[in-house]
Amino acid sequence: MHDGSGATAQLAEWVHGMQRATLDAAVAHQARRLVLDCLAATIAGSATPVAAAVRDLVAEMYPGEHARVVGGGRASAAGAALANGTAAHALDIDDGYTPGSVHPSAPTIPAVLAAAESTGAPADTVLRAVATAVEVTCRLARAAHPATREAGFHNTALAGVLGAAAGVSVVLGLDRADVVSALGVAGSHSGGLFEFLGSGAEVKRLHAGKAARDGLLSAHFARLGVSGPATVLEGTNGYFPAFARGAWRPADLLDGLGEQWALRDTYVKVHPCCRHLHGAIDALLELQAEHDLAAATAVRVETYSVAAAHAHTTFGSFIDAQMSLPFAVAVTLLDGEVGLPQFDEAHRASPAVAALAARVEVVAGAEFDARYPGERPARVTVHRAGRPSLSREVAQPRGEPSRPLDDEELTAKFRLLADPVLGAGRAAEVAAAVWAFDDIAAVMSELSDEQEGKSR
Repeated sequence: MHDGSGATAQLAEWVHGMQRATLDAAVAHQARRLVLDCLAATIAGSATPVAAAVRDLVAEMYPGEHARVVGGGRASAAGAALANGTAAHALDIDDGYTPGSVHPSAPTIPAVLAAAESTGAPADTVLRAVATAVEVTCRLARAAHPATREAGFHNTALAGVLGAAAGVSVVLGLDRADVVSALGVAGSHSGGLFEFLGSGAEVKRLHAGKAARDGLLSAHFARLGVSGPATVLEGTNGYFPAFARGAWRPADLLDGLGEQWALRDTYVKVHPCCRHLHGAIDALLELQAEHDLAAATAVRVETYSVAAAHAHTTFGSFIDAQMSLPFAVAVTLLDGEVGLPQFDEAHRASPAVAALAARVEVVAGAEFDARYPGERPARVTVHRAGRPSLSREVAQPRGEPSRPLDDEELTAKFRLLADPVLGAGRAAEVAAAVWAFDDIAAVMSELSDEQEGKSR
């Protein structure tokens, strides 16, 4: 059991060792899954207005030929990481890790891929870098969650920038001291406030892109001799004391590094909205498969406090709808499915959705708080006019390690998101190339040409 002393040095030692490590077959396979799912989110997200705005900014302020931008064109490696990281998180359909309440791939994989393109790194190095970046992000997030979230910080941006720096360090082959500095520099780029919640602000989308860009730059700063503090994580004014008020668990960061892989416990999103909404959605879908819920008059959702905080009933914007439990419950009951169409402008402006959402009660319960973050439990009770009420509880949403999507289902998700943007032929080629994972530049070249989809 670790006491946290020398945490930065221990983590950096492991990251440095990943430059020469041989990935276990199961870990390597999971890394491919992570890349495929991240690219699915990036391709679909590239068609959104916020991703288009970031691409315009990148073309203006980060010109270059080093790496491809999903949606069209090339840019500097930092610009590509910013654009692709933003697109990966633009629809909230990217993967996550429940113990850390974090999206680990969107802030890290775009940085690794951009660095790999710009340096010509071989595929096996890229795969090790992906595994490293996601693992560091998951472990950092879980070591301090929920303290960081309770302090108002978004773990995706907070931990993701250090994960990105770790992954790019592997691509660049930094020596041990420079890996320490890369993490140290990245610590000063950590940030991301949750004040966007319920405000309609799209800045959340930038959190992943900013982390990817800054993590990549942090590794390059270290390569060029810019030093960072060797105690950036555990020091008096370091990451954990600052962001978690010192409430962190060293064992969650350091125990089993390289043996017990957190990245194997990441989840795949089935619905394009905040993960805290998925338990209630899945419970309702299960009830709908067995009962007639057309006569529903009201719904009570009991869940853990972090999820219950998403109880706002204003959802004029896309992001507000994605973050609203009442909205999710309403569209689930009305449509019987929860995909991207359910979050469109017509649904957000629907009087029927608004009326039903107003009759959704969201309650935080101590019994659910005790199970989180090990689980994301939710219990829904549907009240029906003239008929008995129905209840269903879900401990974990679909896509969690205990309820996984297999490779065929993951590829189907990729095709569902990528086909409308790339076209079926190109999407199939990209999926096959990711599973093969022998030429990452060829994969990215398929994603940067003019796309068929239009901005949402």
